[in-house]
Amino acid sequence: MQIGHKDNMEKAHIITCTAPVNIAVVKYWGKRDEDLILPINSSLSVTLHQDQLKTTTTVTTSKSFQEDRLWLNGKEEDISHPRLQSCLREIRRLARKRRNDADPDLDSTCLSHKVHICSVNNFPTAAGLASSAAGFACLVYTLAQAFGVEGDLSGVARQGSGSACRSMYGGFVKWIMGHQSDGKDSVAQQVEPETHWPELRILVLVASAERKPVGSTSGMQTSVQTSCLLKHRAESVVPGRMVEMIEAVRRKDFTAFAELTMKDSNQFHATCLDTYPPIFYLNSVSHQVINLVHRYNRHYGETRVAYTFDAGPNAVIFTLQQHVLDFSQAVRHFFPPETNGQFIKGLPVPQADISVELKQAIGLEPMPKGISYIISTKAGPGPCVVKDPTQHLLGPDGLPKRSEKHQDNRVEHKNVC
Repeated sequence: MQIGHKDNMEKAHIITCTAPVNIAVVKYWGKRDEDLILPINSSLSVTLHQDQLKTTTTVTTSKSFQEDRLWLNGKEEDISHPRLQSCLREIRRLARKRRNDADPDLDSTCLSHKVHICSVNNFPTAAGLASSAAGFACLVYTLAQAFGVEGDLSGVARQGSGSACRSMYGGFVKWIMGHQSDGKDSVAQQVEPETHWPELRILVLVASAERKPVGSTSGMQTSVQTSCLLKHRAESVVPGRMVEMIEAVRRKDFTAFAELTMKDSNQFHATCLDTYPPIFYLNSVSHQVINLVHRYNRHYGETRVAYTFDAGPNAVIFTLQQHVLDFSQAVRHFFPPETNGQFIKGLPVPQADISVELKQAIGLEPMPKGISYIISTKAGPGPCVVKDPTQHLLGPDGLPKRSEKHQDNRVEHKNVC
């Protein structure tokens, strides 16, 4: 609905924020409470830099809006989704609580206003690239900015998407499973900031931008009901692995970090196979990437690269800056791209020829077009406010801007963190 009156336009409140993707190196899989999204085990993730992967969300509030509305990637969606409503309700509750606590700086006029929300991703949605984590983290952070809510918001973001709580912080983040039935102790905490390990690099190997065949929510439910391995993992493996992983991160011990990351990814997908009927998130390209990584490390006699796979076929590679060029050329050789276009996006990686020795040592049959492209990135900060008002996704009328740059998934915004 358009705001037709000048006074109403002046009272419309608009804010835009961005939030990052995170990649779990100790995976979360399975809930002990579906409604509150409480996990059966703790997890640990790396927040990726928003220069390469992010969600951007604009929230506008106005007394002229007749109802709450939502647009995702240029298309209006049903805002009555239970998880989205849970986040909206909780932010409004916290805003009312702050007002009732008589904060003199809080402008309470917008608390009764309806909201318009517009959100875009600059990466494929629902392809196993943690789109819901970035999306709900951005939604909660932006709503909190709009309604004047402060403090730790990871528990609110968790109610939208479990892994979203980890996207509320930059760097290396743990999600504590908690034990309370109300979920108040199931929150995220930063282990180390994004500046802690500057040499660490992440390569996202995009094998498929298609929607995954089994969504994470239904997959988890089936695993909890049918997988004996999942119970063993949560109770006997993850607690010790969390301690080891945090120590490896703090020591910047890449060998330990890499091996723990790969073992945890393998076990997560083993629980998917142990689910009945089994869940297959990996495909033939994923399996070939796993072979490539292990043969690459064996050739050099040390662990230089590590893979992890979330609930999708795309590999996320962790390595150190000095190995990015060499390994990315191995990927280019064994997964030759369709064209001579831009194969590596994000942080620049120069082109070079793979050595004959490495080519022979790996010895795999090339899979043309197996990898669409690589996103080169590093650890990055948590959610940010976009200061430039020209970057709002909603116009003064509360409707999405019609500019083409806001209608595709390659939208770019300057962040002020």
